[in-house]
Amino acid sequence: MLLMKNVLNPLCRCGRAVAAAWLLMTPLTSLPADDSPTDPAFRKKFIAGFQRTILNTTPGDATLLRILVESSQAKRGVEVGTATGYGAIHMGLGFERNGGRLLTVDIDPAMVRKARENLKAVGLEKIVTVLEGDALKVLPTLEGEFDFVFIDALKRDYFQYFKALAPKLKPGTLVVADNVIQSREDMKDFLEFMENSPDYQMVIVRASTEKGDGMAICYKRR
Repeated sequence: MLLMKNVLNPLCRCGRAVAAAWLLMTPLTSLPADDSPTDPAFRKKFIAGFQRTILNTTPGDATLLRILVESSQAKRGVEVGTATGYGAIHMGLGFERNGGRLLTVDIDPAMVRKARENLKAVGLEKIVTVLEGDALKVLPTLEGEFDFVFIDALKRDYFQYFKALAPKLKPGTLVVADNVIQSREDMKDFLEFMENSPDYQMVIVRASTEKGDGMAICYKRR
C-alpha cells in the first residue's frame, strides 16, 4: 500500500524503510503439511496472522474491497500499489469466486517478491498476477477491458493512473481510491474529476478507523 516510487511524507518514507527491512528478515509463513492453500480454514488463519506493514491496507478496507469485487461480479481488475499483497489476497478471493482475474502493479522488487510468496501461500497465484514496474509505464500497456480498479500508490499520481486506465474501463466499473481524506490535497485533480464528471458517481466511505482515513468508491455510469 501507499507505494510506487516513494511516499508522501517523512513518516511514510520511514515506514517504507522499516517495511523493506522487515521483508528481509521475515520468512514466509510456514504451511503445515496437512493444510491445503485453498482450504477456507487455512486461508482464514493465514489472513488473521498476516504481518501487515504501514504500507498495507487495513482489515476493514480490505474486507470492503472483497465485498465490492464479489457483489459487482467483477471479472477483470487492476490494483495500483501491491505492497506485500494483503489487499490483493482479499480481492483475489473475490475474483476467484467470480471466475475472474486481478493484475496488481508495484515498483519495488522486494514487495513484488513478498506479494507473490503470500499469494502462492493461499493458492491465489493463478488468480492474481503481480507485475513489477512503474505503474505509469505499465498501465498503458495492459490490454483489454477492466471492471474493477483499486488505486493505492503515489497520491499525486492518482489522476495519471486513472487516465491511463480510463479508456479500458467499461460501464459498471468500480474505481476505488484509498487515502482520500488525509491525502485529499495531493489527489485534488482526481477527486474533482470524479465529483464533476457526468460519467461517474462517487461516495467517500470509512470502513476502518485504524488510520483515520477513507476510500472513494467511484461508479462508472456510462
